[in-house]
Amino acid sequence: MTHRPTDAQLAILSVLWRIGPATVRQVHESLPAEGRRGYTTTLKLMQIMAEKGHVERDESERSHVYSAATTEKKMKDRLVADLMEKAFDGSGAQLALRALSNKRATKAELDEVRELLDELERGRRKGR
Repeated sequence: MTHRPTDAQLAILSVLWRIGPATVRQVHESLPAEGRRGYTTTLKLMQIMAEKGHVERDESERSHVYSAATTEKKMKDRLVADLMEKAFDGSGAQLALRALSNKRATKAELDEVRELLDELERGRRKGR
């Protein structure tokens, strides 16, 4: 899978990651109402996603069942790596600094970042 999913396709993937394998109707009804388009648009998007390899389609039943072709973690890792290369010259530090300064982080999020930094630092010391 080399194509980056569009925002609408990411919304569909988010539904599939949350509810698991589903029909087009189930996905369509699970999309947020404010951004939801017509049923036929959802169907067409999911057909395109199957062609691109973003979803897998089980055609053994009358209503085809779709599932995400990759995990949420793998997709997000791929998207972050792509953004880091394109917008931050490959610098994870610059990406993290921009992300943290752009939107106020909660205490829990900052604690998580500190924990990750501590883990990375411990790993670096062990590698010496």
